[in-house]
Amino acid sequence: MTAPGTRAGAPAEDSDDLDVEEALALVREAKDDPGGQGQVPAPAPGAHSERHRATPWPEARETAARAARARVRPAPVTVPLADALGLTLAAPLNALTDLPSFDTSAMDGWAVAGPGPWDVRDEGVLAGHAQPEPLSDGEAVRIATGARIPADTTAVLRSEHGRVDAQDRLHATREMAHGQDIRPRAQECRSGDQLLPIGTVVTPAVLGLAAAAGYDTVTAVPRPRAEVLVLGDELLTEGLPRDGLIRDALGPMLPPWLRALGAEVLAVRRIGDDAKALQRAVTGSRADLVITTGGTAGGPVDHVHPVLERIGAELLVDGVKVRPGHPMLLARTKDNQHLVGLPGNPLAAVSGLLTLAEPLLRTLAAHPAPEPYALPLREAVQGHPYDTRLVPVMLRGDLAVPLHFNGPAMLRGVAAADALAVVPPGGAPQGEEAELIALPWAAAGIEVCFT
Repeated sequence: MTAPGTRAGAPAEDSDDLDVEEALALVREAKDDPGGQGQVPAPAPGAHSERHRATPWPEARETAARAARARVRPAPVTVPLADALGLTLAAPLNALTDLPSFDTSAMDGWAVAGPGPWDVRDEGVLAGHAQPEPLSDGEAVRIATGARIPADTTAVLRSEHGRVDAQDRLHATREMAHGQDIRPRAQECRSGDQLLPIGTVVTPAVLGLAAAAGYDTVTAVPRPRAEVLVLGDELLTEGLPRDGLIRDALGPMLPPWLRALGAEVLAVRRIGDDAKALQRAVTGSRADLVITTGGTAGGPVDHVHPVLERIGAELLVDGVKVRPGHPMLLARTKDNQHLVGLPGNPLAAVSGLLTLAEPLLRTLAAHPAPEPYALPLREAVQGHPYDTRLVPVMLRGDLAVPLHFNGPAMLRGVAAADALAVVPPGGAPQGEEAELIALPWAAAGIEVCFT
């Protein structure tokens, strides 16, 4: 059965399954060859030439980030707070007012003046009301959290720490300090203080701070724009696979994943196996990043390379030494536009997304690179002799648990995964630490991340 985006009759280099089997055969040959000292034999002249053209996986990721840095930076944009989640501040967030902007009560209770006991006023003080009348020495007034403190108040007595007798006199039931439970004006910041610097990623907490400081909008780096072009005549958009046709897995998966990476998805267009339509779609796109699915190898209907050549695109990465996903590519199609060609197999496409699209989009959005982290593998992971492998894993305590169903055409493993483990050529034994690439929903939560 052909996987989504895989072409029947395509050459072997378009199939990660075939290449991995071939590579494992080479490993077995090496182990059976005492003269080879257990090393993988060198390929015959001319064999696997695509392997030598391909870019090493770490270098491919850096190339994608460098391509984004070479672009002309777009002008900052003014964005309402409701639309700013995930953007990067392009101007400092400076306090527009003192916080708090007046002395406020930190607790429900009584504002009191001088030593007790105190006579209690009839009317209390609520949040959101004008400045109350000053207190006289020996006087108290009921007060709510967040309400303005009356002038001459010496402390706030919490509700649970006071009692009122039959003569409406308030008594403290425990020791009370001067200024207790009063939030003084400018306790958090003074007007003009820098709250957050340029380059801060807008999180929900940043939105709350900006609102508290009086902002309605923020100045931010614009969200990079992406467009997805789904290739392949064999793809169905609904129902069960039938008559040699298969369901498109990438059309539903890529847009929310791109949004999780910080992109604005302009459109998802289904092109089929039509070279002219593909060329029109690429040259007419106004996206910063065009994503294609499938068609990156050398089969009879793999049109991505010929189209890029016809439009004069510059190939920056043409194949990556990674499994799955080695036929991926990165090209500069215009001065301020790039194209990432993903393989058609679903997990191979995920590999391409995280290898090339993620560093490019992250850099365009001015997001910081994630801190690298690693965990020991609970089980040994088979490696490819020459290439990096990306393997779905679950995180359980301080271990990374490799998942089955990790073939290039499968999504069952990654759907249950928290991260992808980076397995070096030759594999990794049980207990060895593996670099991990966190998946967006595991790192930040679906409701936060998919905006």
